[in-house]
Amino acid sequence: MTACAVAGPAAVAVAAFTIAADGSYAARLAGEGDARYPERWTLGGPEPYAVPLPLDQPEEADSEVLPLADGRVLIHRRVAERHAFALLYPTGPRTGELALGALTPAEGARVALLPPAPDGYGAYALVVGAESSTVWQVTGGGAGPARVAHVPGRCSGGVWLDREGRLLALDREQGGRTKTVAVDLGRGGEVSPLLQISDASDDRLLLADTDSGLLLVRSDAPGEDRLGWGVLGSSRPVRFPECLRAVGAGAVPFAVQPGQMLMPESCAVALRLPDQGPVDGIALWRPADRQVFRVGAPYGWLGGTGLWTREAHLKLPYATPDVPCGVVGVTLPQAPPAPVGFDPGPPAPAAPAAPRPVPLQQAPLA
Repeated sequence: MTACAVAGPAAVAVAAFTIAADGSYAARLAGEGDARYPERWTLGGPEPYAVPLPLDQPEEADSEVLPLADGRVLIHRRVAERHAFALLYPTGPRTGELALGALTPAEGARVALLPPAPDGYGAYALVVGAESSTVWQVTGGGAGPARVAHVPGRCSGGVWLDREGRLLALDREQGGRTKTVAVDLGRGGEVSPLLQISDASDDRLLLADTDSGLLLVRSDAPGEDRLGWGVLGSSRPVRFPECLRAVGAGAVPFAVQPGQMLMPESCAVALRLPDQGPVDGIALWRPADRQVFRVGAPYGWLGGTGLWTREAHLKLPYATPDVPCGVVGVTLPQAPPAPVGFDPGPPAPAAPAAPRPVPLQQAPLA
């Protein structure tokens, strides 16, 4: 693993950097200006390395790329009024391309790729129209893009809630309010409420961990936009820690520690802190802690992304002129123990009382 100094000015890349669901590969649109090309990173080995995937013509700056677990890269291009999808892969000195078909949405509709599916092979796109939204499967299904869900209202976000890639959470704007709904892709796109803290609040789901059930949310239910956390399927209310209030509602969680089965309080979370100056670009936190640790983002940090290991080591990808493909590791510090209060007990009597044996479980602490 390539290491670099974490302190110093943070230069977050504009182009998106997307990591596959299993952390094996990543992809981004590299290059500048009129010389854009897809680039695949291999993250599963002892050292990260990048493979460029250029074609005969450069890509447009608004093209999207998404890595699959088998090493291929999905690309989404806009061609006039059509949105075309294809799979790219290295074939010796050249780049292979497998066309997957295209969508022609209604005028004014927005089309964007959803985060990588948990199975590593499915890929989906969200089409947002004036009154409704649709989810399309573009890989892992049959021939060509297939519509798998229709959701009334304008949707945004996109968070997977299970390992099978069946339950998808979307933030739906309808009736002047935004609430998160769950879309069951295995039942014809059945829609059900997921996050509704109060009738008058805007509630959005930012991130979810399928192992522990930890949910990271943003809501104005406390009276202002706040970051909070809850547990999927739990009857306990969403909590809004004061330490997260200090980092600001604009902080964006981008990685959660995996492998903490049924222990959401112990999951390490990494948050990107936008507009925080040249150093304080990342916050590290656990729900069980009452403290947030701030660290400087590495120079050349890509897209505000990263990946936790099961051992609570955070891997942050970066690219600089000297190191075009690098990963730096950060470890979450241990939070200090909470202060312990001692009950002094009742005041001493005016006259000394007769001594008597004290049971062990009632003995005062030394």
